Amino acid sequence: MRIVDDTDRRILLDLTERPRATNAAIAERLGLARNTVQNRVAALEASEALQGFDRRFHAAALGYPLTVFMATHVDQPRIDHVVEQLKQIPEVVQAFGLSGQADVLVRAVCRDAEDLYRINKLVLACDGVERTETWLSMGELIPFRLAPVLERDLAEKGR
Repeated sequence: MRIVDDTDRRILLDLTERPRATNAAIAERLGLARNTVQNRVAALEASEALQGFDRRFHAAALGYPLTVFMATHVDQPRIDHVVEQLKQIPEVVQAFGLSGQADVLVRAVCRDAEDLYRINKLVLACDGVERTETWLSMGELIPFRLAPVLERDLAEKGR
């Protein structure tokens, strides 16, 4: 993964504030050449430092008002196989490998309690999954964000 520099941070902050901005508009606001911005954005996308735009979609607006987290316990030698199976479940929107009692934290979206039951059965049916513990999110208190980190890093360097 590419490690960003201060110019990248400034571009990323601008994209956070104006996600639909053109490279030319970003270049003008930041006092950079358009080609510089275009090349940097392309490099950020290629290195996965700049990720997909589907993070901006709100699941409830798509008909999935429930978000759940499943602490998933797996047979360790089969963890890669479990992850490949989890990727096949459309409602699984994110998964993290963990240290501690559980092995994988699954974030899933559901239409209702009955849908949650169906999705939980799909996760439990994955070869290598031993058990799950499921928590229903009552609401997102702090949305995913990286702008405060970028702002702090730039401020520390006096830029």
